[in-house]
Amino acid sequence: MVITESRNPKSAELDTMSAVEIVRLMNEEDKGVAHAVELVLDDVARAVELVVKGISAGGRLIYAGAGTSGRLAVLDAAECMPTFGTPPEMVQVLMAGGQAALTRSQEGVEDDYDGGFAEARALGLTPNDVVVGLSASGSANYVRGVIDCARAAGAATVAVACNPKSVLGDIADVYIAPIVGPEVVMGSSRLKAGTAQKMILNMISTASMVKLGRVYKDLMIELKPSNKKLTGRMKRIVAVGAEVDIDEATRLLELADGNIRLAVVMGETGLGPEAAAQRLAAVGNDVRKAIETKC
Repeated sequence: MVITESRNPKSAELDTMSAVEIVRLMNEEDKGVAHAVELVLDDVARAVELVVKGISAGGRLIYAGAGTSGRLAVLDAAECMPTFGTPPEMVQVLMAGGQAALTRSQEGVEDDYDGGFAEARALGLTPNDVVVGLSASGSANYVRGVIDCARAAGAATVAVACNPKSVLGDIADVYIAPIVGPEVVMGSSRLKAGTAQKMILNMISTASMVKLGRVYKDLMIELKPSNKKLTGRMKRIVAVGAEVDIDEATRLLELADGNIRLAVVMGETGLGPEAAAQRLAAVGNDVRKAIETKC
């Protein structure tokens, strides 16, 4: 029996425990998740390198998953646009069962190999795309269909599962397998396995976008002022990035028409909007290179 379907002896009498005993046990079990992820960081980094290479060449990051794994992928992809200013097509998700499966479980659709293959083919995958398939057990046929289609198209493939050996792991270019052990509720892989997958998704998307130049220092330089909170955050980002006070950051943002990259370069170099924009364009829109370039 695979680990994700095995029984956890620590929770064998779970129904007899008090509420505080249950949550303490769950908390204790969760402590091992970060360590399990730590053991596969080299594999996560390999996946990041594939994503950076692919997107730099005009490709896309495509997540594929079923059930909890798919919902976690949707969550990660949805956050890329507001956090990193990605265009909608750059990070996409194939979810078994489609949008309806986001809010109502449709367990049978994870077995649909042909559906996964067809949905992946409809995306027009290319060798520059990177497909990351997620399945707690590593056996979801829908995800296997997506990965097989990606391989046929010459795209790079990554599998994320919580068993040391799996069908998806056997066919992907990179296999990320944090072994979190049996769940507190037997087979409920939305728990530790889901937490591990979310941590790995955080790392893949964040590290990739940092290496793609969508972060300067630790600052979200693609942020847009979609609400009052973010407008204030933009000013603080410019203040930190350009090493100026809030009033000067506000002035720079106004001159830069809300473009954080441009405002930071203006503040650090003393250039006007047009000259700073030219400097950025000359170095591929890289803020650090624009600031450090001697012109």
